[in-house]
Amino acid sequence: MAHGIGVTKGGRNTKLHAVCDEKGRPLILMLTPGNVHDCKVAEACLTALPPTSHLVADKGYDSQKLREWLEDRGTAPVIPPRSNRKVQYAYDKTIYRERNVIERMFCRLKDWRRIATRFERNIINFMAAIVLAAAVIWWL
Repeated sequence: MAHGIGVTKGGRNTKLHAVCDEKGRPLILMLTPGNVHDCKVAEACLTALPPTSHLVADKGYDSQKLREWLEDRGTAPVIPPRSNRKVQYAYDKTIYRERNVIERMFCRLKDWRRIATRFERNIINFMAAIVLAAAVIWWL
């Protein structure tokens, strides 16, 4: 886990967790080693923001604990259930279509070759490069 790099089945990597607004501008950015599960950092990312009516996330964030925490907060989770889940939760598929906004934000970040290929060996320098790219995304 040195320098924020974790060993996974696909090799050594780092995960960028992000929350963005409806225009695709990054609000919260957090780096973790690649072997850390998404649900473990979801609450830390979301507590920095006020509650919203809906939270759109992918299957990686499907956990009972996160769903309960969101509902206690007054936020409706729009998270599709994993296929191997015993209880298949219903979710609003029309709202879930808005998840492309975060995917487009990640594509804009990866336009920067330094971020897409993770040139930086140090996690602090890598996060600095991400924040610079995020500032440009906000500006444009």
